Amino acid sequence: MKQYMIGFLMIGLMCGTMLVGHTSSSFAAPQTESMCTIGMVKGEKGRTCEVPIPDGCTTAKVPGYDQPWADISKGGATTCQFDTQKTDWATIITGSCGPCATDNCSAQFSVKFNCLGSTGGYKPQSRKTH
Repeated sequence: MKQYMIGFLMIGLMCGTMLVGHTSSSFAAPQTESMCTIGMVKGEKGRTCEVPIPDGCTTAKVPGYDQPWADISKGGATTCQFDTQKTDWATIITGSCGPCATDNCSAQFSVKFNCLGSTGGYKPQSRKTH
């Protein structure tokens, strides 16, 4: 009987920890993530792509910082960044990569968003190509 009581107590503590573990305001609204991907071959001069912003969503901030919650993953010999000239984080988010110096290069730009709960959920947007 003691073993069952200890087991229930441990489960209760773990559930309580999971519920209160994320108290940051960044987690207050429903969240989603959007991304765009670039693929290039050796000698290609570079590319850009736009991360779609879902209807009713705003760019989330990294918890504890005033920075957009965004990431770039890349492969191959290229340089990639969010284009500061073309990105305002509210109406347009553009990623760009420089020339590809290896057989293949790729990049994925991803951004996390806070979304309004009353919009009926995430609605996919049409794919943007460049």
